[in-house]
Amino acid sequence: MTPRALDPTRAPAPPHTRTPPRAPTTPHPLDPAQELAAFLRTRRERLDPDDFALPGRRRARRTPGLRREEVAELAGVSTDYVVRLEQARGLRPSAQVVQALAHALRLPPAERAYLFNLAQQHPGAPDKPTTTAPAPLAHLVTDLSPHPAMLMNHRYDILAWNPEMAALLPDFDTLPPPHRNALWLCLLHPPMRDFYEDREHTLREGVAHLRAAWATHPDDQALTDLITEFATRDEDFARLWPEQDIKVNGRGEKALRHPEVGAITVHFEVLLPLEDPDQRLLIYRAADAESQAALNRLTQLSTQRP
Repeated sequence: MTPRALDPTRAPAPPHTRTPPRAPTTPHPLDPAQELAAFLRTRRERLDPDDFALPGRRRARRTPGLRREEVAELAGVSTDYVVRLEQARGLRPSAQVVQALAHALRLPPAERAYLFNLAQQHPGAPDKPTTTAPAPLAHLVTDLSPHPAMLMNHRYDILAWNPEMAALLPDFDTLPPPHRNALWLCLLHPPMRDFYEDREHTLREGVAHLRAAWATHPDDQALTDLITEFATRDEDFARLWPEQDIKVNGRGEKALRHPEVGAITVHFEVLLPLEDPDQRLLIYRAADAESQAALNRLTQLSTQRP
């Protein structure tokens, strides 16, 4: 049997068609309103009513945790508002309401930040800037010996230090508390003016950090006063502050000139504790054998002083 001749005038047969395969089903995308509702419910239910001075808390409870009306009272909003939030009924609370809810639910910093993200709001500064070193962090600074280490808050106030850092920098115990500030020492303490080989770079980083801290803590009067003092008393600060730089390095290398042991090069690391994100832990490590020997000599000299 011979194949049929092709007819060029004949239209080609339509291609064979079939029903396209069904697209695989995907999970329903997360709904921020539903996630916010669930988060508020779980955080309310985990609280112990006995920890709160609330009227009528002796009444029998059928469910764990605080009642919605109790959370509403603590946060200063209506019970209906809390109900609608927990039912994901399309509300978008303001930053002030989110802050009030975080306070009422006693959220730790990480959960507070998560609540703000769920509500698509920007968190403000913590209620009170930290001015003291938590005991666990103070102990950690001590345990980091023989590496020089110190703990600072957002203002660069030095809250805790170990003997190695006190030997490297001015002995903090001999300074009045208002002068125990890393940037104050760099700018206004005469013995420190030649301490950093690249003083310009160190100052730029310090000013950038202080500007970023001020944006986070605009109501911190002590920080505002510190910035005003620096701008009034130091020409370098007054020159650098208007540049609007906020880039800060949390890791790097510094070349130092110590009056007793000479040149020291250190690697530095700045760590932010999760439980206290307003504080920063600064750790120095010798960058070479000569610098380690210089740090060792400093430690020996400090132990020989009365």
